[in-house]
Amino acid sequence: MTLPAGTLRLCAFVTAALLAAAPALAQNAMPPLMPEESAAAAARYQQYCALCHSPDRSGYANDHAPSLKSPQLFEAGFPYVIAEAIAYGRPGTPMGAYHEEVGGPLTRTEIRQLTRWLGEQAAATPVELPDGAVAGDVALGAKVYADSCASCHGAQGEGGTGTALGNATMLALTPDSFIRHTIENGRDGTPMLAFRDSLSREQIDGVTAFIRSRSSGWTVPEVKRHTPPALDAYIINKDASAPEFTLTDGLYVSAAELDRELKARKRMVLLDTRVTSMWERAHIEGSVPGPYYASREEVMANLPTDGTWIVAYCECPRAAAESVVRKLREGGVQNTAVLWEGIQGWVSLGYPVVSGNAAPRAE
Repeated sequence: MTLPAGTLRLCAFVTAALLAAAPALAQNAMPPLMPEESAAAAARYQQYCALCHSPDRSGYANDHAPSLKSPQLFEAGFPYVIAEAIAYGRPGTPMGAYHEEVGGPLTRTEIRQLTRWLGEQAAATPVELPDGAVAGDVALGAKVYADSCASCHGAQGEGGTGTALGNATMLALTPDSFIRHTIENGRDGTPMLAFRDSLSREQIDGVTAFIRSRSSGWTVPEVKRHTPPALDAYIINKDASAPEFTLTDGLYVSAAELDRELKARKRMVLLDTRVTSMWERAHIEGSVPGPYYASREEVMANLPTDGTWIVAYCECPRAAAESVVRKLREGGVQNTAVLWEGIQGWVSLGYPVVSGNAAPRAE
């Protein structure tokens, strides 16, 4: 199968940008991180990853985020698959893109170090996997997928308790051999079972080919960059009255109530607490980025402290927003709330999102 030109360009960029200068592909051929590099990578993991993947890397703290300590993941996916997932995320899922060149907070060096740190913690020995496509019976694979995979990964590969196997970005950046290895060997410490004893080689090849077929015809969309508003534009409807919220448990506001107050053009700040690259793709109109991994001082530096209501939301649907609101309240900002449904619930209920203005990012 020939990959679309956009996919080839992205793959080439990832290979060059993230892992240029790596002395070898295998984990055990790379020199270990220096102590200061390891400490910095561990700190970045806690800042950016632990909220969903859990502080000990065991996963499933929020959003069914998978384990990052499973040895099978690092046997087959180190370093490219893991680095690319961190860098470019999974559009359409809660996994955002963390590479600075697509709006994230991390440099290529920081992503490389984080990937190597994760590999060192897993202490797995990479296995040699074949290149190229896995030849399999797609029709057979579709039946196997429906019988054995859809209950966790979704009938259309949209994900659930399992990974979104129909995600175009995942399929564009993941080799067939990695997918096949995961089906065959599973992931220890996760709900992903090993199918090597329950499925034949022909069935495993078939379901691998079927999953790959989900990417047919996909082309990488051009990512538009958006500029967050200036500080003096953070407040929506600056001259209007305050919204009238009835908070559940003193914290949560419903999508219906927020929509009502936005339509009434009330004064407030909407704070998007996801990684900034996700704000750039789509956000509730008028919202500004305030990512969950920023310090309290960084978050508060750009927010009013005059009693203006601040409503935070995320994708989780609430974990990141709750963590930011805790920081704000600890800093004395009390008129704060969390959108109960999160942005996915907001969209599912039919409320609108926008992609922001297309002005180029300021240097």
